[in-house]
Parts: sequence; structure tokens; C-alpha cells
Amino acid sequence: MNERPIEEDEMPAEIDYAEVVRGLHHVPADPKVYLPTSIERSVWEYFSGKAEQKGIGLPELLTEVLKRDIEINEALK
Repeated sequence: MNERPIEEDEMPAEIDYAEVVRGLHHVPADPKVYLPTSIERSVWEYFSGKAEQKGIGLPELLTEVLKRDIEINEALK
């Protein structure tokens, strides 16, 4: 690839894809998407306890809670 600066309206004649990672930013169409996030410890402890009481995983419980919140918000519109 040449070292000449690329003008705004110009594409390079050749593009080096050697370092590309296929699908790096792809969000799968599956109903479940892994979403790393951070929450306060007290919130985690509360919901972890509730999930254990219900005999379900924390992701399932949080999905239920968020879906209910969406329903409430939509109903209030």
C-alpha cells in the first residue's frame, strides 16, 4: 500500500485485510446476546438471592425483570 495520504472522497486502490477479525462487531440474530455489564454489588446480591429462591439463573431473572419494566414503560406512554 502506498504512503500517500488519502483524500476524503477517495478510496485506496488496495486494502490490507490481513489483520481483520471476521464478525468482530456482529450481533447474532439469536434471542440471547451476551452483554457484559457492571452493576452495584447490592443489586447483584439482591437479584442473585431472588434467582436462587426461584431456582433459575441470574440472566433469566434479569431478563424477566427488564421485560416487565419494558411493559410498564410502554403502558405509561
